[in-house]
Amino acid sequence: MNIFKAISLKLLSTLLFAFMSALIRWLGDVVPLGQLVFFRAAFAIVPVVLIYAIRRELLAALRTKRIVGQFGRGTMGAAGMFFNFAALARLPLADCTAISFASPLITVALAAALLKERVRVYRWSAVAVGLVGVVVMLLPRLSIGTITGMSTAATIGALCAAGGAFTNAGSVIQTRRLTDTETTSSIVFYFSFFCALAGLASLPFGWYMPSPLQLAGLIMVGVIGGVSHLLLTESYRHAPASLVAPFDYTAMLWAFVLGYGMFGELPDRYIVGGAAIVIGAGLFVIWRERQLGLERAREKATGANWS
Repeated sequence: MNIFKAISLKLLSTLLFAFMSALIRWLGDVVPLGQLVFFRAAFAIVPVVLIYAIRRELLAALRTKRIVGQFGRGTMGAAGMFFNFAALARLPLADCTAISFASPLITVALAAALLKERVRVYRWSAVAVGLVGVVVMLLPRLSIGTITGMSTAATIGALCAAGGAFTNAGSVIQTRRLTDTETTSSIVFYFSFFCALAGLASLPFGWYMPSPLQLAGLIMVGVIGGVSHLLLTESYRHAPASLVAPFDYTAMLWAFVLGYGMFGELPDRYIVGGAAIVIGAGLFVIWRERQLGLERAREKATGANWS
């Protein structure tokens, strides 16, 4: 276990994901969603293939026993990209980031419903509190009119961000199912492959001819996304998930800095208040998972001592 390395990789991954989101926010005004999804997924394959080729694990990345399951995860991931990118084109960066924090809480609920995982009252309470925070963030954006001063675009963006949180949670659930038989490399590869196909399917509906600078931005979106995914995966190799996961919330800091520096955006009081509630609930779930893990380890050690 190397805690410093794990946290460093996680922080770098979070920063790169935030920068990728900022690029999508910049490009989203002119580049069609499907085209964004294609570049995000297709060019993410490049660093993945290079890394696994260097490790001589490329065949493992291509080998799969559950192509239908891989397709299901890819489809869910593509839907999440469409939702998230549509939200980024319509909402400030910090708003999208804050709403996305609901995804781990939704994952808890879906794990109980679909995977039949045992979820105790503590985690259900955290999920309920977290969803209240989401409502706080969404409520003014779902009231179209002069009273709130919110536009229809902001309302659509808020709904897309919420949709992205749900589909991202669904993708996590499908990933858990696949890990029983599939390697990490194959899950990453086929996720990017099927998302790229989904983006490419939008070509007949019209793509935008980017300028050289915009094309460079599109390529960077994919490469940065792929590198971030690899760094994220690697961070969990060096420390327990319960120790590394809380650093996800540094994304809010990066979103604030990049949103203000690149677009002059500042989060309103609803986003700040709602994000605080959601982050608090998420941290409680992570803390509770760590406590349960320690309890299971003690019980296992006690059982071994008695045997």
